[in-house]
Amino acid sequence: MRHFLTLADYSKDEILEILDLAKQIKTETKAKEFKKYMPNQTLGMIFEKSSTRTRVSFETGIYQLGGIGLFLSSNDIQLGRGEPMSDTSRVISRMVDMVMIRTFEHSKIEEFAKYSKVPVINGLTNEFHPVQLMADYMTIQEAGLDKDLVAAYVGDGNNMAHSWLNMAAKLGFELRIATPKGYEVDASILANALEMAKLSGAKITITNDPKVAVKGSTVVTTDTWVSMGQEAEKEKRLKDFEGYIVDSNMMKVAQEKAIFLHCLPAYRGYEVSEEVMEGPQSLIFEEAENRLHAQKGVMVWLDRKRDIK
Repeated sequence: MRHFLTLADYSKDEILEILDLAKQIKTETKAKEFKKYMPNQTLGMIFEKSSTRTRVSFETGIYQLGGIGLFLSSNDIQLGRGEPMSDTSRVISRMVDMVMIRTFEHSKIEEFAKYSKVPVINGLTNEFHPVQLMADYMTIQEAGLDKDLVAAYVGDGNNMAHSWLNMAAKLGFELRIATPKGYEVDASILANALEMAKLSGAKITITNDPKVAVKGSTVVTTDTWVSMGQEAEKEKRLKDFEGYIVDSNMMKVAQEKAIFLHCLPAYRGYEVSEEVMEGPQSLIFEEAENRLHAQKGVMVWLDRKRDIK
């Protein structure tokens, strides 16, 4: 049985296999051919962090695959009253066919997966957001930019930056990450990505200069400067991130064919300008839709690998 906790756990071939499956299912979905790949299966969806896109995409996805999604907030289950994650896992995984968790510390989802009898999907943790990267790369493929890809991530060294590191290290493309001083990516996650990059041939650059990262890139991406739980730091962060907005001047430094991605929600005027968000290079809403299709690919792939150790 396999879990989907971080892209570092997967090979290049496995990632591309899941994406091929996702694109096949997307084609069927667009043709209104809702094949029941997971008939009568139940997806338990545990949300310790709320989300628009994650809930809608997973709940819609499992329904279109022939199953049903069960929304469980921390207020609905015993986790909110202090039950150990291991106990919650051993109970819930005996009642559902698959579990998606959106939580805080990555160690929580690792503990849940350790005791789970069914596949577990990471819907987001403080450290990683792998399902978003699957949607991002699917969007890049559809734009025809996966060959000779040069990706520039500008902003906070957070879970999105960490997942970009893992994706680049596994697939072997060039990635440049620009963060303000004091907001760099986690050193251990970077070190692990650099080790993986030796095998894939990925080129990874870390800088504090956003224009160094963006120059000549084919994909420019960012994330909110103030994530959930960081609201008290807002004023300080806005000051520290001055000069990191992805605006039209920043995009001019990239290649003419470059696209802009953002995992959303986006705060116009902070990490990205209105002009870029609504401009012709922006594929953010195609990217958001691909959360649905990429995650269906992940779920079906995990279901097929259920009996593999």
